[in-house]
Amino acid sequence: MKMTELSLIWKDKLENVDRLRMNAPVYYAVDFEIKKELELPVYGYITLKGSEANYRVKITEIKKYEPMPGIIKKTTKKLQTLLKIEEVQDIAAIPLSEFRKEDGTYLKRVTKFSYGMIEEEKEIKIKKFREFTPEEKELDENVRKKYGIALPFSVIEKLVKVKEELELNKKEWDKVIDKVVEKYKKRRVDPYEAVGIVAAQSIGEPGTQMTLRTFHYAGVAEMNVTLGLPRLIEIVDARSQPSTPTMEIYLKEGIREDEEKVKEVAKKIESTTIIDVADVITSVADMSLTIVPDSKKMEGRGVKIEDIVDSLSKLKTYKLTVELSEDRIKVRLPEASYKKLYLLGESIKTLTLRGIKGISRAIVRKSRDSSEWVIYTQGSNLGDVLDLEEVDGKRTRTNNIIEIAEVLGIEAARNAIIEEAINTLEQQGLNVDVRHIMLVADTMTYNGVVEAIGRHGIAGEKESVLARAAFEITSKHLLTAGVLGEEDHLRGVAENIIVGQPVTLGTGAVTLIYKGKKR
Repeated sequence: MKMTELSLIWKDKLENVDRLRMNAPVYYAVDFEIKKELELPVYGYITLKGSEANYRVKITEIKKYEPMPGIIKKTTKKLQTLLKIEEVQDIAAIPLSEFRKEDGTYLKRVTKFSYGMIEEEKEIKIKKFREFTPEEKELDENVRKKYGIALPFSVIEKLVKVKEELELNKKEWDKVIDKVVEKYKKRRVDPYEAVGIVAAQSIGEPGTQMTLRTFHYAGVAEMNVTLGLPRLIEIVDARSQPSTPTMEIYLKEGIREDEEKVKEVAKKIESTTIIDVADVITSVADMSLTIVPDSKKMEGRGVKIEDIVDSLSKLKTYKLTVELSEDRIKVRLPEASYKKLYLLGESIKTLTLRGIKGISRAIVRKSRDSSEWVIYTQGSNLGDVLDLEEVDGKRTRTNNIIEIAEVLGIEAARNAIIEEAINTLEQQGLNVDVRHIMLVADTMTYNGVVEAIGRHGIAGEKESVLARAAFEITSKHLLTAGVLGEEDHLRGVAENIIVGQPVTLGTGAVTLIYKGKKR
């Protein structure tokens, strides 16, 4: 589906965006003129760097600039237009090359202002603002009037659904609203609260009580799963490979109740390499390799000698000569070279005969919650496992967060971070409010990729030079910033402490001005 309506796009400062978000709906004065008649509401995109769109705003009114009380100004000079901003929405940074001008050319960089058109074909999926239904609008207005607060859109949507489902009378309905508003007020964060520091303390403090241990999975001695502090560190470090990757594979109805069928699927999943079912002997005398299959191991894994011969054809770069004699396979290279022979031996050992690459073991066990059979694996390969017909993709899970991001997308990875962290803490008997973990997960994934918390991720990419220098490798950060001529606007905590001024949090974020009475 293509979007055909025109959208505005302009460059602005973060402090202006913050003021818009806090004060919306609000009139916003800008330094450009909109000559075209636009069908309202229209959407605007704000870029901070000039190379990507960072915020999306809903504009419900456009008129010529005139001085008014309570407006927010983009600049102090040459103001031409007033835009009424209703809502401000964070969006994952979209490169400006995805936007088109009216003449069909693509934008590269924005300095002041231009019209933009966006195509969803290019995989830009932005959740549309939905207008209130009459029932939702009425509820929103009543809550604002009676309690002086605006409930979030999702809460209003849910309340209207509950009212319809339960058919509540006026007295019951008022009680529900009272309770919801009370709970909402309790859960609100105070303005300028240091939520990041609170979240860090809330997870870090119980983290000191965690044990360093692994856990034998599903009652099987050969399968370990990392738990406790090492697992929590793995999650926040966004490791590309967990130390013990595992999967819980659930199967579809009709298969999951039959143990034999499930075992067949497990055989299909378990990766079998040549070294699992045979010995590979190197003979320097005649510059050859001999593969000696073990009949018992081959029978257990359901592999035939022909499968080994067929798998050798995968090594096309070597141009091998393969001879089959008395249940032994002799492999020769076209030219004698000890180094090539050694490398060939290593390649042959790891050749996959059957199963899914990366899954070294698959064990069938009864589910802990029901009577169905589940496959527990050592190793993980989510993409290939989900391709299997017998697998129930909705319930199958892996503990490899990066793999989830690659296969199912960033939202799934965010949920996996939350779930894995909560499970790790709960297994140690520790209770942490889910919102702290959600904040960590959001911070790790808001850029569209899973980033570590440490210096190779979020801490290393902070806007402030002093904050980066305070974390690790001080001299490198300061020298680089000096060479590039970077500026530090002292917005965060660490940088203000370094220069010895109050941090912009809590009472330090509020400026009081005394306005004396005129005589």
